[in-house]
Amino acid sequence: MKTFLLPDLGEGLAESEIVEWHINVGDSVELDQVVLTVETAKAVVEVPAPYSGVVVSRHGEAGDVINIGALLLEIEEQPELVATGAVKAKQQDAATVVGNVSQTTHQVDVDDFWIGSTHNPSADELITALPSARLLAKKLGVELKTVSGTGPNGMITDNDIYAEARKQSPGTEVLKGARRTMVSTMSESHHNVAAVTITEEASLANWQANEDISGRLIRAVVYACQEEPALNAWFDAETMTRCVHSRVNIGIAVDSSHGLYVPVLKHAETFEDSDIRNWLNETVQGIRQRKIGRDSLQNATITLSNFGAIAGIFATPVVSPPQVAIVGAGRIIERVVMKDGNPVSVKVMPLSITFDHRACTGGEAARFTKKLVEHLQS
Repeated sequence: MKTFLLPDLGEGLAESEIVEWHINVGDSVELDQVVLTVETAKAVVEVPAPYSGVVVSRHGEAGDVINIGALLLEIEEQPELVATGAVKAKQQDAATVVGNVSQTTHQVDVDDFWIGSTHNPSADELITALPSARLLAKKLGVELKTVSGTGPNGMITDNDIYAEARKQSPGTEVLKGARRTMVSTMSESHHNVAAVTITEEASLANWQANEDISGRLIRAVVYACQEEPALNAWFDAETMTRCVHSRVNIGIAVDSSHGLYVPVLKHAETFEDSDIRNWLNETVQGIRQRKIGRDSLQNATITLSNFGAIAGIFATPVVSPPQVAIVGAGRIIERVVMKDGNPVSVKVMPLSITFDHRACTGGEAARFTKKLVEHLQS
């Protein structure tokens, strides 16, 4: 029998979230058959079986966050030797060792496996809990004595602690997937970027009635990057280097029920209007189905957020290093302006451009904004 551990999925990512299992205990699997789908901080990845055989045990459920090297499957390479009893025994043994155990490494004293009275406790007074579950309980403020363990012989697992925490604080959840990634990305930006936001409004008086707003914004960003490339760049503070790009790879912020994704329209300068719309439709569909690949989320040189499609006029969008700028488009509103001495109503688009002042001057950001507005008003 062979074991299958979660492999290194690349990009230096230590953990993944199980999205979906495609096999069950007792199923026969073939070499390279997709057995489960996981989501990393970068993308949704399908994981194939490393060899053929019968699945004896399966570890982890959809929603569990697991680390590289965590046990996923045990596969018997000689199906005729796998009896129902053996399968059940293996599952029971595996549950004792693995179950829903957190894969996070903790420094725990051996004595901490047992929790109860320190003065000659009886067997009835002892509480059995996994070390990771006990530390989690301390972090979430959960009293172990109030928890009913669902592990072998009543052992308390991480999931039991989470379940009890939700009872105490309705709505409590562990952030996973894209939401978990957002935490680290936003924290990095807050600590490492000298963010400055410049705002402006673009008149839409010359727009046609059926304009594709997203398409117009993308083309305007491309134009502004070509006219003032300083904002279409990457910056590395450690080496004090700046890479100004000739190509324009626009990260498009997409809101979903799973969290925030930023797929990248690569070489946006080569796309026609219809191509942009097709790419947007296909990409949004892929995100909703959680089938977007890692490559689709990499190498953006600048980001666009059309938050006004939901709500908001002006904002302070967050730059994602190593990028140095992000363009935010607010909700289209009406302004009264003077034309030929008479007040007239026109629609305008509020714009908020945040840039890293370590890598861009105020003049560069202002010129970029000016070009952005010029294109939108054309």
